[in-house]
Amino acid sequence: MVFSGTYELQSQENFEAFMKAIGLPDDIIQKGKDVKSVTEILQNGNHFVITVTTGPRVQRTEFTIGEETEIETLNGEKVKSTFNLEDGKLVVKLKGVTSVTEISGDSLINVSFA
Repeated sequence: MVFSGTYELQSQENFEAFMKAIGLPDDIIQKGKDVKSVTEILQNGNHFVITVTTGPRVQRTEFTIGEETEIETLNGEKVKSTFNLEDGKLVVKLKGVTSVTEISGDSLINVSFA
């Protein structure tokens, strides 16, 4: 599965409940709930660079599948984790949260759960 491309957020479900579950304060949740993000993914084999732009904030994550890397969480904390490919889906687990990303047609679908 090739993930390279640029994707604009179309919709999100249970945003506020999820953000509270991962510990973000209410003021940050309120600021972020109506802001659309753009995700750019550059994939070269098993190496990925993912850049997410949300309003003025730009977050860049670079990793290689199966190798531990440092990731910045939504609240700015840095944690180590490993991205894996499972059944054509990009999966990462960190701090009690699992994120599963897949391509469906021209859409990038991300499901995160605590």
